[in-house]
Amino acid sequence: MNDERREKNTWRSKVHTIIFEADTPAGKAFDVILIVCILLSVAVILLESVSGIRLHYAGILTTIDWIFTILFTIEYILRLLSIRRPVLYAKSFYGLVDLLAILPSYLSLLVPGTGYLRVIRILRVLRIFRVFKLVQYVREAQTLVRALHRSRRKIIVFIIAVLTLVTIFGCIMYVVEGEANGFTSIPRSMYWAVVTLTTVGYGDISPKTSLGQALAAVIMILGYAIIAVPTGIVTAEIVRSEPKPVTTQSCPSCSAEGHDENALFCKYCGSKLN
Repeated sequence: MNDERREKNTWRSKVHTIIFEADTPAGKAFDVILIVCILLSVAVILLESVSGIRLHYAGILTTIDWIFTILFTIEYILRLLSIRRPVLYAKSFYGLVDLLAILPSYLSLLVPGTGYLRVIRILRVLRIFRVFKLVQYVREAQTLVRALHRSRRKIIVFIIAVLTLVTIFGCIMYVVEGEANGFTSIPRSMYWAVVTLTTVGYGDISPKTSLGQALAAVIMILGYAIIAVPTGIVTAEIVRSEPKPVTTQSCPSCSAEGHDENALFCKYCGSKLN
């Protein structure tokens, strides 16, 4: 019984090393091949959307895509089997991305047109940072995530303030311009306020009266100030955040990465690191 359990653990450990670890030759080779397959599968999806190419090579492209889908499905199953806590991996960012990379193909069998959602596979290329030991990029990404998390309350308050302004300006423009000038309802006027406040300016709706144009000018100028607010909030948090050195080592239990260089245990699930 112990030998059988030891053999199972050895098999799981070997698969985990190949699939999750980029520090070993086998693991790096696997990740490089995986990234190439991801890029090729995305290229197939892009080519399939071109009507001329789809008309002549639809069968070939579909066959190639299903080959990639089957390979990614097998890989996803192996990832679950090689982790001691597969639920933690399944709920992680990469776990969800890996699942979403294969679901659209099977969903397209039931709902036509959803197959193009397979392009989400491009997110899996983010593994390139750990494959080529670009740890500094991983560290900077964690700094950005922490800054966004710490400034979430300020950003929420800012969004509520913007929505309030949009509602007020939309109502005023609906009263000033009216349905005769294209402002047929308050929601449509609010849409115009959003487009104007963000300085996008599609031009599908525009004020015709002098008062409306004056108000539009005020909203445009206010838009430049509003755009700078969230940038300043996040930038201040980034300056305050001091990134710590991390490695690309993956936890054998939950597959989490971003551990400190001298870490012996996973900071997410507490399991011992290899």
